[in-house]
Amino acid sequence: MKRHGARAPLVLAMGIMLIAASCGTAASPSPSSSSAVAPSTAASQPPASVEAYAGKAYPESGDAPCGVAPYAGELKKITALDRLTVEFQLCAPDAAFLPKVAFSAFGIQDADYMTKHAADGSMLAQPNGTGPYKLKQWDKGNRMVFEAFADYWGDKAKTANLELRWSDEAAQRLLELQAGSVDGIDNPGTDDIAKIQADTTLKFAPRPGLNTMYLGFNNTIKPFDNVKVRQAIAMGIDRDRIVKNFYPAGSTVADYFTPCEISYACEGDKTWGFDPTAAKALLAEAGFPSGFKTKLQFRNAVRGYLPDPPVIATEIAQQLKTNLGITATLDLQESGTFLDNNAAGKLDGIFILGWGADYPDPSNFLDYHFGSGSGKKFGTPFPDIGDALTTALKTADPAGRTAAYTTANNLIKEHVPAVIVAHGASGAAYKADIDGGYASVFGAEVFATMTAGGRDTLVFMQNAEPLSLYCGDETDGETLRACEQVTQSLYGYKIGGAEAIPALATECKANADSTVWTCTLRDGVKFHDGADLDANDVVVSYAAEWDTKNPLHKGRTSAFEYWPGLWGGFLNPPAS
Repeated sequence: MKRHGARAPLVLAMGIMLIAASCGTAASPSPSSSSAVAPSTAASQPPASVEAYAGKAYPESGDAPCGVAPYAGELKKITALDRLTVEFQLCAPDAAFLPKVAFSAFGIQDADYMTKHAADGSMLAQPNGTGPYKLKQWDKGNRMVFEAFADYWGDKAKTANLELRWSDEAAQRLLELQAGSVDGIDNPGTDDIAKIQADTTLKFAPRPGLNTMYLGFNNTIKPFDNVKVRQAIAMGIDRDRIVKNFYPAGSTVADYFTPCEISYACEGDKTWGFDPTAAKALLAEAGFPSGFKTKLQFRNAVRGYLPDPPVIATEIAQQLKTNLGITATLDLQESGTFLDNNAAGKLDGIFILGWGADYPDPSNFLDYHFGSGSGKKFGTPFPDIGDALTTALKTADPAGRTAAYTTANNLIKEHVPAVIVAHGASGAAYKADIDGGYASVFGAEVFATMTAGGRDTLVFMQNAEPLSLYCGDETDGETLRACEQVTQSLYGYKIGGAEAIPALATECKANADSTVWTCTLRDGVKFHDGADLDANDVVVSYAAEWDTKNPLHKGRTSAFEYWPGLWGGFLNPPAS
């Protein structure tokens, strides 16, 4: 799944930042902290008046029906107040509003371009962004080539061209780096990190383990509809053995679904400990004293949370057999197919998946997977978990959020919608002459900030080919990384860190009770086709993801998983 060593202390401050943000304080980065910072020469002409600007609103008349079933979303209305001002009205406060609008899945598209290219799907392969790079060529199955955008509003790309390549074999990625055919690679193999650190021609950039690997199941499919079966599996997996034998140094056994570096993540009870005797007894109580047969479903996609999928899958299958008598046949699926099957609730065995942070708040991990808008990934969502998560998101008071996440984590342990396994350390590696090379906390490096040793092209090899370049309808980390180069959101993340900082917006401010956020856009920002950014582009971009009946609600799968997972629910939600 999405983005899907040492820990990052700066993440610990995010809880404080979020509370400050809900009181109307926007992040203020230094000019050198990110390519998302406006240049000092940015145009400063005043916005057009409301009368002179035909501002869009969504819904076009009235508001979204907050709290009225089947609508479960938290957005009430989005309005272009004038050319450079957008207002978000919420059904209730959202303590994670700024980190959410910084996420690349909510990148801003040109309204006219979407109207012309969403319906026929051409926007999926030829994006029209505002970022420092624009797509020049996509040689399917081989590479993506980008060129610097001459009219970029911020600091121009330091290297004229960018090339993305991919291989699902860690050994192959390292060979390419050692041979000099690529300048950087993502996720070196567990055994390769020491080699890189010992090679003076290379350098390793660690990435904090803000991710979680888990085992999932569909609770509408037997025998996983039985909570005792799910609890037995949770107690029957030796997670410590898996982390010690198959994960890089710095990785940890996961006690909670959300990594503990994130504020409010680790409240309440830790997950089930390893106890094979109790697990077998519980499985017998459930009616399976000799175990049962099932599938162990996975994809061969190396991620920070899953460094060696086939090997770890084999280990888990062996543990299921030895500890519980469960015979699990390995079922390897193509990566895109696997993710689509997961979203549609079609995985009918035990599946191996994981999650990497998109923004540092428990809502990113918990709401997407277990909240009211989490969909069919684990079967039917548990309403009591969803209610606790909704309460947490609406609450800015630290004591209130702590209490709500305590309830949520205790219920996740009780219901076991997923077996929590590991937080994996990972990183990236670069040639020694790459200036500015780093591993993003969120797996979303901004390559425009890097210099390729005097060469005019920076070549980076990741784990898999992007699925499309419209990331409103994607969750795959490799896809999101590609989108980061060409498409931007209202806010972004500080280079090398987790702080949400202004990008296409100069600031977003909340009213007194944090139910209305007003975002001021940068003036003079251009899309790659020369169109000017304005507030209507923001309204149309959000509306396309929000409303299932919007004619622009079209993507590669049109599932738009992130929207209900992070914003509570669609407008005009599809029938269950």
